[in-house]
Order: sequence, then C-alpha cells, then structure tokens
Amino acid sequence: MGKFKNIKKNVLFSMTRRDFLKISGSIVFATFLDKYFKFGKILAEEIKPKKPNIILILADDLGYNELSCYGCKDIPTPNIDSIAENGVRFTQGYVTSPVCAPTRAGLLTGRYQQRYGFETNPGPEEYADEKFGLPLDQPTLAERLKEAGYVTAIIGKWHLGYKPELTPTKRGFDEFFGFLGGAHMYFPDNKTRKLFHNTEMIKDEKEYLTDAFSREASLFIKKNKDNPFFLYFAFNAVHTPLEATEKYLKRVEEIKDQKRRIFGAMKIAMDDAVGCVLNTLKEEGLEENTIIFFLSDNGGPRFQTTSSNSPLRGDKGQLYEGGIRVPFLMQWKGKIPEGKLFNEPVSSLDIVPTVLSAIGIQIKPEDKLDGVNLLPYVKGEKSGKPHDVLYWRYVRKKAIRLGDWKLIKESENQNWELYNISEDIGETKNLAEKMPEKVKEMEKLWEEWNSQLQAPKWFRQDVRTKKLKNILKEKR
Repeated sequence: MGKFKNIKKNVLFSMTRRDFLKISGSIVFATFLDKYFKFGKILAEEIKPKKPNIILILADDLGYNELSCYGCKDIPTPNIDSIAENGVRFTQGYVTSPVCAPTRAGLLTGRYQQRYGFETNPGPEEYADEKFGLPLDQPTLAERLKEAGYVTAIIGKWHLGYKPELTPTKRGFDEFFGFLGGAHMYFPDNKTRKLFHNTEMIKDEKEYLTDAFSREASLFIKKNKDNPFFLYFAFNAVHTPLEATEKYLKRVEEIKDQKRRIFGAMKIAMDDAVGCVLNTLKEEGLEENTIIFFLSDNGGPRFQTTSSNSPLRGDKGQLYEGGIRVPFLMQWKGKIPEGKLFNEPVSSLDIVPTVLSAIGIQIKPEDKLDGVNLLPYVKGEKSGKPHDVLYWRYVRKKAIRLGDWKLIKESENQNWELYNISEDIGETKNLAEKMPEKVKEMEKLWEEWNSQLQAPKWFRQDVRTKKLKNILKEKR
C-alpha cells in the first residue's frame, strides 16, 4: 500500500504544468458535455408534443333531433352545440345497432359486434344469459390506448358484462365510476342504486346521478392533466326512468307536457355536465390537445321519453333511420376545421381507427377493424365517401346502406323495402317493386356480409322470458 502511495506521489511531482492543464481541461470539458447532453435530453422531452387526450361522450337514447344544432327548438343544448361550432357536425352519423349494449360493443372495438356474437341487450343482471359480455379476445379502445401509455377512465354506464373479468377495470380502464347495467335510478335516495368506484360498491353518493358523473369526469381530467388520458364519458341520460331535480325542472317550466318537461330537465343536466368537462379542459389548458367525440348510442324512444328523431322515420329498436342515425360531433381545435358540416355517411365504428391514427398507432390487417380514419375526410385531404357500404343486423331485422340507397327488412315476415335516402330522408316512398334489380344487388351484398357473422350468443332475458321458460319446462 505504501509503495502505491509513493508511485502516485512521484507521478504527480513529475507532471508538467502543461500536462496538468490538459488533464484539467479534459475533465472540465467532459463535465460540460455531460451536463449539455443531459440538458438537451430534458429539453427534447419538454418540446416533444404530448399525445392528444381523447374524450368520448356517449348519450343514451338521445334522438336525432334533440340537439339545438340538429334542429331542436324547445330545449337548448349550448354546451354540446359548441362541439359542433368548434369542430365537425356529421349529418349522417350511424351506429351499429338500434339498442344500447350492442352499439357500445361496436363503438369500443371498432368492429361490427355481430362478428363476435354480441347482437342483443342482456336484460337486467339477475336474468342475463350466462354468456353475456364483450369477449376477452376483442380488444377495447381503452386497452389499446393503455398500451400506448394513456391513463384511462369510464364514467357512467358500462353495459358490456357483469362477470368480474368483463367489468371495466379488467377491460383496459384504470378507473371506473358508474354502474354495470343498462338503466339506473338518478336520485340518491333510491335503494336500488348500484354504483361502483372501480370494484367497490358506493354507498354514500348524495348527488343526482348526472351531476355525480359530471363531478367525477372533471376530477379525472384535473388529476391527469399532465398525462395523455382517455375519458369515456358514458351517460345514462336521457334513458328512462324519467327523473330530474327541481334545479333543472325550473329551467324548462314553460314546457306544459309533463313527460317532455322531465325529459328536457334531464337533457339540460347532461348538457351542463358536458359544459363542465369542456370548461375543465379550458381551465387546465388542454382544449387544443384534446379530441372530443359526442354521439348517441341509438335513436330516441319517442313514446317512452318524447325524444324526437324528426325528420327521420322510426325509433329506438328499429332499423329505419330514426333507430340508427344519431347526433354525431367531433372537435379537435387547431387540427380540424371549425363549424364544418360533413354530409357523407359515417359510423361509430370509425372512432377507434380515427383515434389510433391520430396518436400514431399503426392499424394492422390483423386488427380487422370495420371503421375508417375520418381525419383525412374532415380535413379535406380526401374526397368522396368514407364508406361505400354500411350494414346492420339486429336479430331478424336487416338493413344495408349503399351510396344513397337503403334496403331494409324491419321484420322477418315483410318484403324488402328500398329507399333513396338522399331524396327521401323520411323513408316514405318504397321503390322495391319499381327497382327489383337494385334490390337483388343490395340483398346479395348483405348476404355476403351476413355470411361472415356469428349467430347471437344470447337474447335479452327478463322476468317475462324467465316465466315463459319455466312454463315451457313444466309442459315438457
């Protein structure tokens, strides 16, 4: 050890001033480079553009004519309308089913839900078929975005599975505040309310349900403002039961029809909730880095809630336009035009590929998505129709949209009906007898598509169907 110290000492004494300065300079320069590259790395991370946030807002049973921007006169929706003002309003936006759960399956997977047997609603949880739920081999948008580094949440209605492995926190969502079924009471004092925060039942929620969802959505945005996030804001408004607080009823007191007045109050509550989310984005400086979609899961059930689908024919549960054409809006400030009308048919299936393309995820053939990326179309980079053809099957009901033509069989026992939607938006003039060749052409296309699908894995069950099954068992 002493020998080593002497060697070190001799080396230092034998070093010239020039040698010392060279070594010292090298050390200083190396330290400078180290700090420079570290700073450069930090700077690069700072200026690297953050991936856009995604907010998907889904109304429940909202009719085509129930937003002011689509023609509603008696119940204003200024906050939802602002999405159209700041972005694109699609006049021919379609969903893949005329009822809730199947539409949600197609929406979150970007695939026709009939491809994997998800064709009907389940009915209440206590009666639902054992096979009900979104299959685990069908990735959700949340699962795809989570892999890309997004924080994900669903606030509101799930309706895609009751079993633990099929609930939101097992399907790509970091957070869940809402309920699992298809309908839910709005008032906090109702003992049938079954709200969850992630997997835990909530027992002390005191707010009107739409207000509670609004609160939680805003909190999620604030909490995750520094991370790219995906918020699936899935209202149960304006689905039955018709329930509204006095605060909202006062704002529509001029409406004389009681049912319409309660419905209007519920719609105003939903519009306020959307406004709360939009204001939170502005306050946190996130407005221009957030893609927002708004649509309804199907058409309105006029006789149950007064939800209007005018000027369309039909209602929720039907494949006429009123059951499947819905309000459909998109906003991405600074990236897509503001106040634009897009008049070609688009589908809820398009949301998944549009989002994936926007954040730079390559869509692979094995993804087998049925939608298309809408961004080139709304930006004007691509002309023409995003879809040559759209298809529907709902149990025994069938429909196909080919260009301006729509072929529909609303019940198994009726003949095909043919309409020119561009000239006859209300589907009043059946041209099937006059144009049999067009019927054959479109029927063939529908059959080719239908051959790719699975049979429904379950049918809706409730107390009536259970009683009927028990009667049939007894007769055997």
